[in-house]
Amino acid sequence: MGGSVKLRQSAVAGMFYAGTARELEKQIERCYEHELGPGVIPRANSRGPREIVAVVVPHAGYDYSGPVAAHAYKQLADDGVCATAVILGPNHTGYGYPVSLWAGAAWKTPLGDVEIDQELAQSFLGGAIRADAAAHVHEHSIEVQLPWLQHIYGSVRIVPIAMLAQDIETARVVGEAVARAGDDTVIIASSDFTHYEPHPIAVEKDSALIEAIVALDEEELYRRCEKLDCTMCGYGPVAAAIVAAKRRKAREASLLKYATSGETSGDFSRVVGYGAIVIRR
Repeated sequence: MGGSVKLRQSAVAGMFYAGTARELEKQIERCYEHELGPGVIPRANSRGPREIVAVVVPHAGYDYSGPVAAHAYKQLADDGVCATAVILGPNHTGYGYPVSLWAGAAWKTPLGDVEIDQELAQSFLGGAIRADAAAHVHEHSIEVQLPWLQHIYGSVRIVPIAMLAQDIETARVVGEAVARAGDDTVIIASSDFTHYEPHPIAVEKDSALIEAIVALDEEELYRRCEKLDCTMCGYGPVAAAIVAAKRRKAREASLLKYATSGETSGDFSRVVGYGAIVIRR
């Protein structure tokens, strides 16, 4: 299944997030105003400094990870208006090529259609990155980021890349390719952290991983993932974003918010960790 395909329909609307435009807008606003959220509904700052090169954002259901994700999207809104978001997500389904770029038609959400930046997408193809739709049809890690972008910007173009191969060599190849994008783009690395461990253990493991990410050290991220037997699902996309950000003269990274699903669900026995991290030039 190649790049020339019809409009991609929502795979998880009505499940991971609300299925109608009205309810989805309300849900996003609740995430911003949630006690774990930033506390304010942002508006895109047309005069923003555009210093953000990349963000790390969770991709669980909005009721669980939405307040954490809201911190990253508030920073994006404050930072200015970008033309294109390159979204790197893990491939949970197992379909498609090791690194699959959607080069076809727009993606549909309850808030409307999101166009693909075809010129930029084509420039990434080659080497490890191949045009492929099969990896994306049922995958949620990229789709759940789109309503946030639509809510901030109204209209934005995307380049979706799903990573089934997440070894450090592949992450570096993807990062080097994505680094060629211009300053009017932002990289979104979609990942959750520890999966289904008790809250204190998740916090301890995730703190170690976040420390490596904030240090912009992709090698250390892999070392700690292996040493701690971590279940972070998007370490490859995050590493690729770090590589690209450093190529694009990123100077610093900071943790905006960390929480676990226990803090939204009340069940602390088997949690998933969520972090919002921003990388600036």
